[in-house]
Amino acid sequence: MKNSIFRSICLTVFSALALVLILITGVLYNYFASVQQRGMRMQTELIAKAVEDEGTAFFDRLEQENYRITYIGSDGNVIYDSHEGTESLKNHLDREEVREALAQGYGESFRYSDTLLEKRYYSAKKLSDGSIIRLSSGHLTMLSLLLTMVPYVIAVSISAVAISLLLASRLSRNIVKPLNELNLDRPRDNDAYEELFPLLERIDSQQKQLKSQAAQLRHKQEEFNAATGNMQEGLILLNDAGTVLSINRMASRLFSLDETCVGQNIFTVSPDLMIEEQVVLAQGGESSEVKVEINGMEYQINTGPVISDDKVAGVAVLIFDITEKERAEQMRREFTSNVSHELKTPLHAISGYAELLKDGIVKEEDMGHFAARIYSEAQRLIGLVEDIIKLSHLDEGVGNLPWEEADLYELAGNTLAVLSSQAEEAGVFMSLKGSHVRLFCCSQMVEVILFNLCDNAIKYNHEKGSVVVYIEENDTSVILSVSDSGIGIPPEDHERIFERFYRVDKSHSKEVGGTGLGLSIVKHAVRMHGGQILVDSKVGYGTVIKVVFPKKAAEGSVL
Repeated sequence: MKNSIFRSICLTVFSALALVLILITGVLYNYFASVQQRGMRMQTELIAKAVEDEGTAFFDRLEQENYRITYIGSDGNVIYDSHEGTESLKNHLDREEVREALAQGYGESFRYSDTLLEKRYYSAKKLSDGSIIRLSSGHLTMLSLLLTMVPYVIAVSISAVAISLLLASRLSRNIVKPLNELNLDRPRDNDAYEELFPLLERIDSQQKQLKSQAAQLRHKQEEFNAATGNMQEGLILLNDAGTVLSINRMASRLFSLDETCVGQNIFTVSPDLMIEEQVVLAQGGESSEVKVEINGMEYQINTGPVISDDKVAGVAVLIFDITEKERAEQMRREFTSNVSHELKTPLHAISGYAELLKDGIVKEEDMGHFAARIYSEAQRLIGLVEDIIKLSHLDEGVGNLPWEEADLYELAGNTLAVLSSQAEEAGVFMSLKGSHVRLFCCSQMVEVILFNLCDNAIKYNHEKGSVVVYIEENDTSVILSVSDSGIGIPPEDHERIFERFYRVDKSHSKEVGGTGLGLSIVKHAVRMHGGQILVDSKVGYGTVIKVVFPKKAAEGSVL
């Protein structure tokens, strides 16, 4: 702006200077030309009067050098000329001023030299005898006058230009200075040109509007970041060219990206994202779904286009953790398969024994044995079905079961009393140690925990072995320990024993009649109480299973 003002001022000054020079030159030229013309006419009148009075004798004493005087006869021949001899001069009747003087008594004309740098003025007066007195003088033309004035014009122009440049620079700087010092953050506080007030008012209004919009956008961005940042799913938003617009914390962690990837092409910052094909499909307006494995976890990636005005404006990528879902599905399939297998075995046995009895093949003395086997398999089938029902209830939730404050020591004593005959038959000695501890719990499910842990400790024990139940507490927890001197569990199976139908020693498990669901039920019941299970076992030396209940376990809590 400063340069524009500077150029405009300079152009104005130069134009004005040129116009003034032209006008002054023209006015002066016309003025002096008219003065000279009047002087010439006056001189012509005086000389004509003198010649009328004195005749040609007047020329003898004439010393006039400013004018060229020519005395022309009535026939046009030159009688006298102050600058040249009469012999070399031609007849002057064809001259404009001579013809006009002969016709009107007085005549004048202008003629230019060959170079157009000089103009001669001719003034002619007719005498009483018909002869003509003519005076002529030369004076500069406009062009020659300008050429004569060139040094002065240049000097004046240079001075004027220098002054103009200095004044234009200072003036433009002074004009622009208030504009450069405008405080656009507070437009109303500026002491600027009055003409700028409407503009400043408009700027102030627009700034308020922009600040309001920026605050709304910032608030929405913060809400969006808070929502997406706390999502358990990964989220990536791309524009139609594949540039990252937003990426939340989960997606950054999964794909090892950081916030610097925003504003860059997704395939440039991480070319091995495994979703290039899905993004290309989304850019074409198609949604897609793919399952991938990342760091040993299963994820489902849904990619879809973002449509705006019937055009694909961007791409949304959602990443779901389906590891637990896949594991649950796998467990469901395994559970279904195992249930079918476990139910088939006792049913086939019952069916086989019953068929033999139906056909009368069994001897009368063996019928009791076969009936006992049928009863045994039926009891095993009933136990299996009951365990499956318990697991089903635990999977669906047991919010309908009552929670109460119970004495864990008493619950353990009741369980040992129920299992005493089974322990006596197996030759296993059982004991209860510790102290009376009260626990807010679902006593029915705690009894299930005690029963299954003690039942397993008896079944997988040696003859004359021992089972010890110990109850204790500390500041934060109530601890139930069940230890035995049995066969033990290999370290690699410590975690898997809680899987449904998993057996460490399958041959021994069939001998003792286990369903393979007891510890799965224990795991679910402990989780319901917000507790945890610890296993310490060594093959051949026995097993210690500890269940740690939090003292402030809430009803229906899940680990």
